[in-house]
Amino acid sequence: MQLLQGTLDLLVLLALSRGPRYGHQIAANIQRGSRQAFRVLDGALYVSLHRLEQRGWLTSVRGRAETGKAVRFYALTPLGRSGYRTQATAWMRYVTSVARVFEYCG
Repeated sequence: MQLLQGTLDLLVLLALSRGPRYGHQIAANIQRGSRQAFRVLDGALYVSLHRLEQRGWLTSVRGRAETGKAVRFYALTPLGRSGYRTQATAWMRYVTSVARVFEYCG
């Protein structure tokens, strides 16, 4: 299933709202959370991560995965945590409104 434009950033922020993670962990969280409906491609994920980092919503540090592989861990900044809350609230309002239209017109 294709993610709607703009949704990936919100899902990345959601995955990071529970603590720092590296790219593969973020993608796996989204995939598992969607019950395998969403598969996040590396290219799209890293574009999203870099966009959010440039916005000041994420920080990153080098580290090692449990396998010993060198990875970059991403974490929310205070600005990112605030932005996530704002976007999540707006998204839930949007989804609720779309569902209401389906109920009304369906």
